[in-house]
Amino acid sequence: MTDPNVNPTLVRETSEEELLAAIFPLLPTGAATLVGPGDDSAVVSAPDGRFVVSTDVLVERRHFRPEWSTGYDVGWRAAMQNLADVAAMGARPTSLVVSLVIPGHLPIEWVTGLARGLAAACAPSGAAVVGGDLSSGDDVVVAVTVHGDLGGRAPVLRSGAQVSDVVAHAGRRGWSAAGLALLDHDLGDVDRELVDAYLRPEPPLEAGPAAADAGATAMLDLSDGLLRDAGRVARASGVGIDLDLDAFAADLTRLAGAASAVSASTGTRPAGEWPSAGPGVESAGEASALARDWVLTGGEDHGLLATFPVGTALPGPFRAVGRVVAAGPSVTVDGAAPRAHGVGWDHFRG
Repeated sequence: MTDPNVNPTLVRETSEEELLAAIFPLLPTGAATLVGPGDDSAVVSAPDGRFVVSTDVLVERRHFRPEWSTGYDVGWRAAMQNLADVAAMGARPTSLVVSLVIPGHLPIEWVTGLARGLAAACAPSGAAVVGGDLSSGDDVVVAVTVHGDLGGRAPVLRSGAQVSDVVAHAGRRGWSAAGLALLDHDLGDVDRELVDAYLRPEPPLEAGPAAADAGATAMLDLSDGLLRDAGRVARASGVGIDLDLDAFAADLTRLAGAASAVSASTGTRPAGEWPSAGPGVESAGEASALARDWVLTGGEDHGLLATFPVGTALPGPFRAVGRVVAAGPSVTVDGAAPRAHGVGWDHFRG
């Protein structure tokens, strides 16, 4: 904890060299790193002969709020949302490159906290932060590029789902959306576990390679909501997907208390571009409808949605949540058009 009687050192009171010197020792190293931070480029081994690459960005007040999120939280989220993309291809992450834009008024402790969050999120997978870039700006922007190793596997694409495949899910559903809604309505103390699920998501990273080894025909990271992301698989594969809402009964039960609290709250969402924590919160009526919305449309849990041939022994944390049907591309829930407010998060439509 920062001593309230001591004024923190601000970014504008240090040099770039000094700030990097404070960050570098906190960054994780990995077995694949041949040359790490400090040179013009990093060098990372690729024994498979191929590498998986993805990138994502976090923007202050668009993806996180400084009054809710510490630097550690932002570093953790920035890493996890990228690590989940690699896992969704059936690969294991090896390295991250991080570009950081920060305003001069930011305390250096916030920046070193971000580095610690990156390191903690990378630790279980053994991924390293091997370099990046640093710049000043009016708002915090964290851009991460992640690389992964397929280990000889074929990549699992969105386009391989086949009619009669089992649709399976690994991870949490709706927890992050519930945590965001609690914060958005000043109810963060109602359920800290759900708030933490939003601030520091925990994707089932090991489930991605396990799904590939088990013969998954399609897979993706659920970052923008179950309905929206299932629709992406349906369109890429030219199939219909029918989801079983009862398969998420445990999540619906877990979210019930938060849904009741948010539904009963008279607070309103702050104005601006911030994405709605639960569209129609004030008019949804019953808490059960709100919980259903979180499960079907809530984003940023970063679970994995995959399809498997009938009869496949589902690996690890995967559980069956639906099936691939002949007609498509479409997504239904219990054989009918989904009852939800919207279909998920879109960066340009909200």
